[in-house]
Amino acid sequence: MPVLTVQPSGQQVDAATGDSILATLKENKIKINNDCGGEGECGSCHIFVTEGRKTISKLQREENAMLDTLVGVGLKSRLACQAEIGEEDLTIELLSFI
Repeated sequence: MPVLTVQPSGQQVDAATGDSILATLKENKIKINNDCGGEGECGSCHIFVTEGRKTISKLQREENAMLDTLVGVGLKSRLACQAEIGEEDLTIELLSFI
């Protein structure tokens, strides 16, 4: 079972392969903005994947289009609601808090 490390807190939680990062965060009561309820329509769950980017699901056209509308996007950017966890550990950085 992969481990998800959440920065800046350093909190580590077990994650299920195939679950979205957002679902894992919510399941573990880690607060993150998600104004559209995880539909990939608002961009409020924008995160940086700092380690393990190759293990998560590939960036899809719709997610890429949403990221293009956001400020501060970089190569490590993903939407937590769209990125599905793979087989290996990963580290993310939360960019917005509620």
